[in-house]
Amino acid sequence: MGSSDPPADGPPLERLAAVFRVYEADREGDRLLYYGEPLVPRDRLLETAWPLFREQGYEVQLATDTGEYVLVAEPADTGFDGVPWTNVALFVLTILSTLYAGAAWYHVDLAENPLGVVEAWPFMAAVVGVLLTHELGHYVMTRYHDVNASLPYFIPLPFSIIGTMGAVIRMKGQMPDRKALFDIGVAGPLAGLVATVVVTAIGLSLPPEQVPASLASNPNAIQLEFGYPPLLELIAWAVGEQTTYGPGQSVSPVVIGGWVGMFVTFLNLIPVGQLDGGHIVRAILGEQQERVAALVPVALFGLAAYVFYVEDVSNASILWAFWGLLATYVAYVGPANPISEEGLDPKRKALGVLTFVLGILCFTPVPIEILAGA
Repeated sequence: MGSSDPPADGPPLERLAAVFRVYEADREGDRLLYYGEPLVPRDRLLETAWPLFREQGYEVQLATDTGEYVLVAEPADTGFDGVPWTNVALFVLTILSTLYAGAAWYHVDLAENPLGVVEAWPFMAAVVGVLLTHELGHYVMTRYHDVNASLPYFIPLPFSIIGTMGAVIRMKGQMPDRKALFDIGVAGPLAGLVATVVVTAIGLSLPPEQVPASLASNPNAIQLEFGYPPLLELIAWAVGEQTTYGPGQSVSPVVIGGWVGMFVTFLNLIPVGQLDGGHIVRAILGEQQERVAALVPVALFGLAAYVFYVEDVSNASILWAFWGLLATYVAYVGPANPISEEGLDPKRKALGVLTFVLGILCFTPVPIEILAGA
């Protein structure tokens, strides 16, 4: 049964009076319900009400219930209870799947020597390390800004060339302002890039991998040729190491881990929707981000056409066409919308521009090319 008196742990009604006239307040379990009439537009209402409820430990949203407007407040959850078994299980499976994929890079015959999979631990550590650092960058910022988010969910994919499809964190809380949106969006790519540079430098300093004679002399063997982005070449120049070797040798698989970090960074910085790049642009430009997002699929489809007709690499063209379709969907879903639309300070804007410059250094039009045997 509702009443006009607010729950004791909710904000006083007089603090809501300027934006929302409450005529009934109720509690359903852990939820607080405030039925009433909005006195201002939705965005201004939430900008005022959200911090009031947050002070009391609640997240609030405006909803409708049988035609009535209602502010629905639920306890804010900025942590997790118990052991996150799903996250742990996926992380362990990803370690195993990257070991399995890495065994091929070290030319280990698992049929003859199943335990030889442990030889691929440097590759596993490189790939998992850069992905974990990227996601932890996001996670640390969600904790800093008191935004409810999950721990990273890794996605194992044992029958791929790197053994994983990456990792994600799930945002469960509302974004308080554009500053928080920017900090959370930019932290992942920057943290991941630091790990990527370290991994790449270590990989380039390691001895090249010896290709078995039976494989090197097989004209029918399928080969993978990686396109090295400018950042990888810059790191090689800085440490005085080479990126290519003669017949019978290839770079250490750890370098492939660094390549993965650069490729993931570029993809995440595509400025659309709720990708990292979309978060950054939304934080900098506000609602004008939609104009940028509308151009992204066009650019990706154009890149696919360039790679197909000019570079004559069909598999890379399919990759960019797929991302063009994905970007179209992500743009349709839309960006994360913060409660407060207060603009960013100049330092954050400059950092955002720098982040995109670093992202461009991670780009190559043909990331990987499949060369079929003769």
